[in-house]
Order: sequence, then C-alpha cells, then structure tokens
Amino acid sequence: MTASSGSSGSVGIDALVDRYETLLLDAYGTLVDTTGALPGAAALVARMERIGKPYLVLTNDASKLPETAAARYREFGLPLPAERILSSGLLLDAHFSAHGLVGARCAVLGPPDAERHVQRAGGEVVPITASFDVLVLADEKGFDFLPVMDAALSSLCAAIDAGRPLHLVAPNPDLLYPASAGRFGFAAGAMALMIEAALAARYPHRPLPSFVRLGKPHAAMFDAAVARLGTRSAVMIGDQLETDIRGAADYGLDTALVCGGVSLPGEDGVGEATGSATRGRRTVRPTYLLRSLL
Repeated sequence: MTASSGSSGSVGIDALVDRYETLLLDAYGTLVDTTGALPGAAALVARMERIGKPYLVLTNDASKLPETAAARYREFGLPLPAERILSSGLLLDAHFSAHGLVGARCAVLGPPDAERHVQRAGGEVVPITASFDVLVLADEKGFDFLPVMDAALSSLCAAIDAGRPLHLVAPNPDLLYPASAGRFGFAAGAMALMIEAALAARYPHRPLPSFVRLGKPHAAMFDAAVARLGTRSAVMIGDQLETDIRGAADYGLDTALVCGGVSLPGEDGVGEATGSATRGRRTVRPTYLLRSLL
C-alpha cells in the first residue's frame, strides 16, 4: 500500500487490521490521554498481541524511556511491551552518532528519563547554566519552566556572543497535545519556537543555529519504524494532521486520522492540513477517517 493524495473516506479499525501487514499507532490522542486509555485502545492492543500481528507505537514523547512508558501504559490498562514503543527520544542515538556528538556536553530540558536518553546516546549531561555544546529540548515538564527557559536563553546568547558552536535538537516537534476531552497543553515543540524567535529578535543580522527536529513528521521516525518492522505495508493511525498524517504521507505511507484528538475534520468530514510557513501550503489529507478505535 502507498499513500494516496486524497481520502477514501471513513473506515473501521477492523478493515485496517486486515488490510495492512502492520499498524503504526500514535500515543497521545490516539491510544491515551493524561487521564487513561481512550475507547477501543486496550482492545486493539490486546488483539494485536493475541493474533501476533506486528505493530509499533510511534510517539513524539521524549520524556520517558520505553520501559517507563510501558509501565505507565499498563497502569492505563494497555498491555504494551516496551519493545513495541518507538519514541523520539530513541532517535537521539543515531542523531548523536551521525553528527559527532558522542561525548558532547549537553544541557537537557525534561525529566530524568530525558537525561537518560541523552546519556544512552553518548552525551554528557551538564547543568543549563554550564558551558554546553548541545541543547536538547526533550519535554516541557520536569523543571521549573520559566526560570529554566530564561537560563537556557541566557546561556545560548552567551555562547553566540563568544562565537562558540552550538547544536540544538528537539526530539519532540509537537506544539500541543490533547490532555483530556476539551483540554490541551503546550508541548516541547512550542519551546523550540520560543527560543528560535527570541534568538532571531536579539541577533537579526547574524546566522543562527536552529533546532533539528527528530520526531513526526520528520523522516527519521519512519525510517526507524520501517527498519524495525521490515515492511512498508503499514498505515499510520494518529490524531494530528501536521505530525502523524503529514509525516507518514510524505514518507509514502497510508494514513488514518482519528477523530477527537488535536485535529478536526473539515466541513466534508475529512481532515485536511494546509501546511505552515515552514512547510509551504501543500494540502495533506488522510487516506482514511477513523471515527474511533472501537
């Protein structure tokens, strides 16, 4: 199966399970929110495990190691093995290796597991007020937000003023996430935009480092998924047009937009994303619209 430019309309989860060799599942807004598992999620995961069908959870959450995330999902009633979870934090290993960052001094914004992701990738974690080579924006939680963001900005300005090279990486490009029904929160991608905008305001005539973004919609996540599963006969099921749907479609995979998360269906009942200033105005529509996982 390859991604189509239009939409085939509504579909049920049974049809997707039967049609593709594997499923790629988003986490927040698709399987869970902050209050627990979403309708149909536990039954779908249990079914996939029971029939032995391969699948992966592709999550932009870089705040947890797979084993920590699996334990959290089990609390929600989802029997997800750690090896089924592919998070943007795991992409740091290949990124650090490819960019010669093993051994680099890294300031990390996020909870302790985010620091462990960086250490597993070969980085040396240092305080945000220290002289660092790499800034990793892993998550919006796990630190006192405004003072630490102020300190990160100040440290970046000091490094730029001194002419020191910097590498900025944001494993999670998400701007927002669905916390629960009708409630949303800012995600780590919004932090990256804040810092980039602030640096551009201070240094309007100077070339500046920008964040390398690793998770969906960027190809690194889908490269890792296809390499792990060994097939491109997959459908990406997610709730965000700009990350789940756009990323998979750009990669040549079919997609299914789940209703009730971040992105809303259009007037014709089908979700549609028109892009942004950084991606142009190309319209992206999902292959399918999935009313729920039930």
